[in-house]
Parts: sequence; C-alpha cells; structure tokens
Amino acid sequence: MRQRDSATIPKAHERRRGLAWGFAGVAAFSLTLPATRVAITGLDPVFVGLGRAIVAAMLAAVALILTRTPWPGWRTLPHLAVVAGGVIVGFPLFSALAMRYVPASHGAVVIGLLPLLTALAGAWLAHERPSRAFWWSAAFGSAVVVGFAFWQGGGAPQMADGLLALAAVSAAIGYAEGGRLARTLGGWQVISWALVVAAPFVLVPTALAADARLATASIAAWSGFAYVSVISMYFGFFAWYRGLALGGIAAVGQMQLLQPFLTIFASALLLGEAIEPETLVAAAFVIVAIAMGRRAG
Repeated sequence: MRQRDSATIPKAHERRRGLAWGFAGVAAFSLTLPATRVAITGLDPVFVGLGRAIVAAMLAAVALILTRTPWPGWRTLPHLAVVAGGVIVGFPLFSALAMRYVPASHGAVVIGLLPLLTALAGAWLAHERPSRAFWWSAAFGSAVVVGFAFWQGGGAPQMADGLLALAAVSAAIGYAEGGRLARTLGGWQVISWALVVAAPFVLVPTALAADARLATASIAAWSGFAYVSVISMYFGFFAWYRGLALGGIAAVGQMQLLQPFLTIFASALLLGEAIEPETLVAAAFVIVAIAMGRRAG
C-alpha cells in the first residue's frame, strides 16, 4: 500500500470508500456489547474480555503464515503495542466487566462518546486538525453522555460508567493508532500483528480466568464468545482500519454515530432488553452532536 503523510487530506473518492468500509466495521462492532452480555451469562468476564484475543490471534497467525506476510520491522512494535493495549486489552476487558452491571443498551449510549474520542485521538496521534466548531459539538455530546450516566445512576455515576469510559478511551487510542498504521501496512495486517504481539501477554490471565464454567456454559454463551472473538476482535477490524486509512480518522470515526442505535435495537431484538425513552433521547442527542461535529469539519 502506498504511503501517505498522516496530515494529508483524503480525496473525495477515498473518503467515500473510507466511509463505506467504516460502515461495514461499525455494523460488525454494533453487536459487540450484546454478544458480550450473552457470553458473560455463562463465562467469566475476564475470560470473555481477554480470551477473545487468543482465538483471534490464532486466526491472525494462520492468515499471516498463509499469505507469507513479512514482519513489518521492530520499529513498528511500540505502535502495535498501542493498538493492542487499546483494542485488544483495554476495550474488551473494561466493556466485559461493565456488562455485569448495566444493560447493553445503556453501554451503547456511553460508548457513543467513541466518535468524539476517536477524533481527539486522531488529532493527537495522526495530527488531524478538525475545526473549532467540531470541538464545541464534541463538548456538547460529552455533556449529554455524562448527564445520561447520572440520570440512569439515580443522580450518581455507576461503576459501570467508569468502566465504559475507560473502554471508550482505550478503543479511541487503538483506533487512531491502528488507522495511522494501516496507511502503510494495510488494515488486516495491523490487527493481525497486534494480536500476535499481544497473545503471550493475555494468555496467562485468560488461563487464570478459565474455571469450571467452561464446561457448563450454555450454547448461547459460547455463541456470544465466538462472535466477539471472530468478528469483533478480528474480521471487523479488516473493514474498520481500511476505512480509517482511506477516509481519515476523524471523518470515518463519525460513522460510529450509528453504533448506539444499532446496538440498542440489537439488544432489544436479541436480549429482550426494554428500550427506555430516555435511552433513545440520549442516543439521539449524541448522534446530533456528532453529526454537527462532522458538518463543522
């Protein structure tokens, strides 16, 4: 893949392709929280949060071997470590722990901060420069999400909201760094090498979290674990990182504005969770804020 300076503005056709790939990635990720919630009904949350990386790393190793993809060089190791810390360890672990306490629909709105945080991470790591109006809309969206968290928590934030916030920050950093690396390595290579690098470090805590529930977990729980391992942790990133590389981290990151709605409706359909009016209102305000930020440039 040809190299491109991180501050270069994508051309119109690249942005369109990037948005299309980004939507495919968001569609894959939108089922992550519902699938995680199903998985932890029968499996340890730490096992679900970190074990998915072991499964995905095995798929990645097979793909790298079959395609004879060369190691990108030791200089990329710190950057791959940032990707791994964000999307392979941070987001899966914190979100799995949070799903013990709140419905997936609640988590979807708090995770609605991701587009704004991804833009911030893109400005920091990839030197993208959205307008001042964009940041005002980002502040408004953040205020909506914090207000929603307080409302749902009876006037005080819940432990799960802190975990979800950590998950969102972790993902944003991993998205921005991965999108930047994908401009030279390619999207699937970035997530594949990051998984291989992370595997030895997550293997031990995953093994420690493996308990007797592995033998008694339901088919539904294992199905949820399979989804987050194969789709959320691996194949979804093929499309997502390609989209970020083509269309720009801040611009394509705004495709995540669709994720809260997709997750909420998936939670209602798959888990039978009630969709409360305030959840829809909060999600709508978050989406409006992010849409305003995207228009601001």
